[in-house]
Amino acid sequence: MGDREADQALVERVQAGDKQAFGLLVAKYQRKLLRLVSRLVRDPGEAEDVTQEAFIKAYRALPNFRGDSAFYTWLYRIGVNTAKNWLASQGQRAKATAAVDSDEAETYEGADLLRDVNTPERVLMSKQIAETVNRAMERLPDDLRTAISLREIDGMAYEEIAQVMNCPIGTIRSRIFRAREVIAKELRPLLETAPNRRW
Repeated sequence: MGDREADQALVERVQAGDKQAFGLLVAKYQRKLLRLVSRLVRDPGEAEDVTQEAFIKAYRALPNFRGDSAFYTWLYRIGVNTAKNWLASQGQRAKATAAVDSDEAETYEGADLLRDVNTPERVLMSKQIAETVNRAMERLPDDLRTAISLREIDGMAYEEIAQVMNCPIGTIRSRIFRAREVIAKELRPLLETAPNRRW
């Protein structure tokens, strides 16, 4: 049984009145959802509150969940919308994304530079790359930053991102392409790549 099928079985148990099954879903996705929300809501305490609110909204909406998308796609959409609503209520907009850390190095295209930390030069290079990526992502519009984060950090498929962000897949592809171009432009001087190459 795959993740989607396992989640659907838990959802059906919750819909049948089994509250403990929802606890299993929370345990499974709490850290991932908090990481997603933290990219939009920078205050750690507030991010935890927004994440909890997203789970409460999901629990209340679960009787109407039909399984047209994967549970976590549906949950991520609720998380993103809850975070955006919180920011709007605070008169803010999303400022930045989480820093590139060692867990994310595996999915980062320049991962070879981040993995080898044995020399001071490599340590400095990885720090400069992370700072450059973070600065570039901070300057991205919210829609581009959310799309690239869901793709590159959370590893979501384009179809899932389209569902989370509630827009056509072509729009998602365009947003991810544009975000990658902005980040690549910032990284070129560090990685000494030609202007016509992304990395």
